[in-house]
Amino acid sequence: MNSEQRKAKRIPLVMQLEVSSLFKQENVKVDNINAPIEVQDVSKTGIGFTTESVLPIGYYFNARLEFGGQKNNALNCVVRILRQSAMDDGKFFYGCEFIGMPSVFDYIFEEIEEPLE
Repeated sequence: MNSEQRKAKRIPLVMQLEVSSLFKQENVKVDNINAPIEVQDVSKTGIGFTTESVLPIGYYFNARLEFGGQKNNALNCVVRILRQSAMDDGKFFYGCEFIGMPSVFDYIFEEIEEPLE
């Protein structure tokens, strides 16, 4: 995807995240996923990550993103998986969007973007 098509600037970021369960709006739930995830980038609107696990497109998961390794600088959110692509190393890259993210959290991303400009 070209950067012109993105809604917000992607920030390269290394962060660990784990998905233990996935859910859909129709109360469909998949438990015991325990997929270790390596976050590649994050923006105001979404997150990109890699994992060895195959995750279903269109499902949601609860995430807690800790910025700068500080537990008090964290964001709890719901993420929806939008797309998947296979990588050369056997892992999968996933593109996801934040669901219902209040604009009050924009300041977190603005602080992270500032030194990159």
